[in-house]
Amino acid sequence: MKRITIQGEAGCFHDATAHEYFAGEDIETIACPSFREMFDMLHADSNLIGTLAIENTIAGSLLQNHELLRGSDLTIVGEHKMYISQSLAALPGQELNDIHEVVSHPIALMQCEDYLLQHPWMKMVEGYDTAGCAKQIAERSSMGSAAICGTYAAQLYGLQVLAEDIQTNKRNFTRFLIIAHPDQAEALKADCKPNKASLAFTLPHEGGSLSKVLTIFSFYDLNLTKIQSLPIIGHEWEYRFYIDLTFTDYRRYRQSLDAVMPLINDFKNLGEYAEFTTK
Repeated sequence: MKRITIQGEAGCFHDATAHEYFAGEDIETIACPSFREMFDMLHADSNLIGTLAIENTIAGSLLQNHELLRGSDLTIVGEHKMYISQSLAALPGQELNDIHEVVSHPIALMQCEDYLLQHPWMKMVEGYDTAGCAKQIAERSSMGSAAICGTYAAQLYGLQVLAEDIQTNKRNFTRFLIIAHPDQAEALKADCKPNKASLAFTLPHEGGSLSKVLTIFSFYDLNLTKIQSLPIIGHEWEYRFYIDLTFTDYRRYRQSLDAVMPLINDFKNLGEYAEFTTK
């Protein structure tokens, strides 16, 4: 049995991701209240695997998770992209007019802001997790309260879905990373051919430094799919770069890394893995 850590309660999107990514396998999910606690648990037990949200098409990158991953000894072994459909769910027997407060994770509330503004009698209340809010309503028998969560969580906790697909932007996807201790990496990637990599590095504070690196990647036919910069604490106006790139020729990809090494500092390869494709 694979043991998978998730941020949030059973029924959350991390939980759904674990079951989709490891479909057909015997898994157990282990709930963690926060991402930092999830990383602590992964560090303490090298047999655990993690699911980690890294970016959303509406909310953008989860910057804290970039730093948690870079500062860890874990590696990326896969990725999964999930369509995020948010629902309004409450205890059975209620209608929309009965709901006076809506609780959910701040990002979920933001994603559904237009819908909530159309129902001004519903007060928005922030919670720590979409599924956790659904669970809380069920456990407390909170009439008049509704959670924004996935239908998976609503069904798990016996709530009635009052409205489906209420997020403002219907192109709402979250990209999740599957992370593990390096000792597990080869076994977890045994059936996959890596064609994507996530890298982190810093650059000298001089003109054209980033352009030179990107030119080398282009020369080696690498496709840059993401670039994210974060300020380096304690170093004013200096930044760390996180990039994702895909490749068709692993040898040329490795040659490109050799070519850029003299130009970059604090390099870390966060993982080489198979790019997500719909089945």
